[in-house]
Amino acid sequence: MPSVAIPCGRHEITLELPGGVHLLSGRELPVLADPAAEVAGALASPQSGPPLTELARGKKSACVVISDITRPVPNRLLLPPLLETLLAAGVPREGITLLIATGMHRPNLGTELEELLGPEIAAAWPVVNHDCRDDASLEVVDTIEGQPIAVNRRYLAAELKIVTGLIEPHPFAGYSGGGKSILPGISALKTMHFMHSYRMIAHPGLRAGVLADNPFQEQVGRVARAAGLDFMLNVVIDRSRRLLGVFAGSFPQAHHLGCALAASHTVVSVDEPFDLVITSGGGHPLDETLYQASKGLLAARGIVWPGGTVLWVTNCAQGLGGEEFCRMVRACGTLQGFKERHADPANFVIDQWGAQAYFQCMEHPGRVLVYAPGLTAEEARSFGLEWVEDLPATVGELCASHRRVAVMPEGPYLNPLLGGGTTDPGA
Repeated sequence: MPSVAIPCGRHEITLELPGGVHLLSGRELPVLADPAAEVAGALASPQSGPPLTELARGKKSACVVISDITRPVPNRLLLPPLLETLLAAGVPREGITLLIATGMHRPNLGTELEELLGPEIAAAWPVVNHDCRDDASLEVVDTIEGQPIAVNRRYLAAELKIVTGLIEPHPFAGYSGGGKSILPGISALKTMHFMHSYRMIAHPGLRAGVLADNPFQEQVGRVARAAGLDFMLNVVIDRSRRLLGVFAGSFPQAHHLGCALAASHTVVSVDEPFDLVITSGGGHPLDETLYQASKGLLAARGIVWPGGTVLWVTNCAQGLGGEEFCRMVRACGTLQGFKERHADPANFVIDQWGAQAYFQCMEHPGRVLVYAPGLTAEEARSFGLEWVEDLPATVGELCASHRRVAVMPEGPYLNPLLGGGTTDPGA
């Protein structure tokens, strides 16, 4: 029987599967032989726009936006040459700020900063966590459908504005990276009243792997232009977190190039739906909470038959997620219940996008089972999930009782497209 390694937290669980199971995995691409040299080369000779040195020359301040702890961005590889380039170009050390794009997440502090940045950078550089609720730290740059679009003042005040990040499939924006560091990364909670509204999340144009005619990505670009984005440094990685590509320069040109590489690595064509899909939460750090790990459930939703079965392997070391998210899921119970409470923008609450997306996933299959060492059986059942204690035995039983079975170890980092699809993110 073939064996498949499923990420769960910082480890992997090896599952023995019967023959005939469809293994859905990203296409293997060559990894970069010298990642450090590739990053240095991208800073000096970006795919679009002038080199970072040229942009930095004469600037007295710079803000470097970095993703928070929930994203596996190789900051220890990206930040040292980036900061050295700024210093060499004459930007004073005291004028450089590292701004963590927390979005609506909690701040990253203490040992998390060391894990996120490396101990040397965490100890030696000023690091600021964005706070979407702190109106004094925000400034309006645009208005969309009556909602003020406010962005972090430190970023806006910097003479040189830089974003870093990871390009991977995203269920709403098509792909992460690029301007997403600004919206929602360093935007106001009030801005999310529009971007994470019921109407936006329900829009059929929001699809993983697609940028064109995607209203979420269109607004990301609009706000990035309004706030300013001088230089981006994004990467594409494989399942083992090795670099496949470095994309630097002006937005959105460099971002589109990165999305094309990500598409060639993550898009998998599926001819017809499956009766059973085994998916993951993506491993650490994404599967620390069910709230974030649900992106793996979203990936499975598009390729399982209505009324089919999904088995979800995720760690959830930090539990289900935020209090508001948990309250909504338990109180609303179904997608219709959620719609009745939160379709009205006046009833917007933080994290409602997560609850809405979760209900959209749960409404499609007939059964969703979860193996999550960090959860109790009671917690899982309160979210409408069937609790799994013995994973190997459950896998064996499910595979024996379902005709067409797929396993996708990469979960949220894969983009399975039903009916062929396209690897062109702009299509």
